[in-house]
Amino acid sequence: MQVKLLFFATLKDIVGSRQLQVDLPAGATVADLLTHLEARYPRLKDYRPVVLTAINEDYVDHRAHIHNGDEVAIFPPVSGGEVQSEASLIRRPGEIYQITRDRIDAQKIARQMLRGEDGAICVFEGVARNNSKGKRTLHLVYDAYETMALKKLEEIGVFVRQAWEIDGVALIHRLGHLDIGETSVAVIITSAHRRPAFDACHYAIDKLKKVVPIWKKEFFEDGEVWVEGQ
Repeated sequence: MQVKLLFFATLKDIVGSRQLQVDLPAGATVADLLTHLEARYPRLKDYRPVVLTAINEDYVDHRAHIHNGDEVAIFPPVSGGEVQSEASLIRRPGEIYQITRDRIDAQKIARQMLRGEDGAICVFEGVARNNSKGKRTLHLVYDAYETMALKKLEEIGVFVRQAWEIDGVALIHRLGHLDIGETSVAVIITSAHRRPAFDACHYAIDKLKKVVPIWKKEFFEDGEVWVEGQ
């Protein structure tokens, strides 16, 4: 059976390509696929204990079966590269989910979301800092499994609207090249009262960092490195 493979971050560098097509026997599992790939790319063995996989944009474990025509994404733990597509956006009343290569103006978006009955706006912005582990950072580049990342942002937003008494939610992540001081991610919550806004915002950014397939590469004066699983 024919299967489309997608690789990201360090694994893309090891394989030398973002995308491959492979033939697998019927009934093959993700574990079988990884074994097949490790024979061709031995360095992948180092990542077997931590590698994450998704079939058709849903996370799966290594026991999952693969079917003809499936799209299988293989990637290291998310950190949160270069992307080729334009901005992706889901917008509904009270909800904004976006993956973009444009600068993020969180304050402008927050004011657009504000309604007369809102008494609180909670805005979190993650920004590119100028150092990492004692080394001077020159700039960052963000990479993503873009369609799945947008899907996961939406799932987080839908959950927080159900779990807390809030009016609006926006989850926006930047991709591509970021200079120091630029916003990489924004979480915006509007509500009648401050407590649900704080709690929903805190949950959303923590969950985003754990499940949204986005990675960053840090560039230093003496090299570069993918940041994974932080």
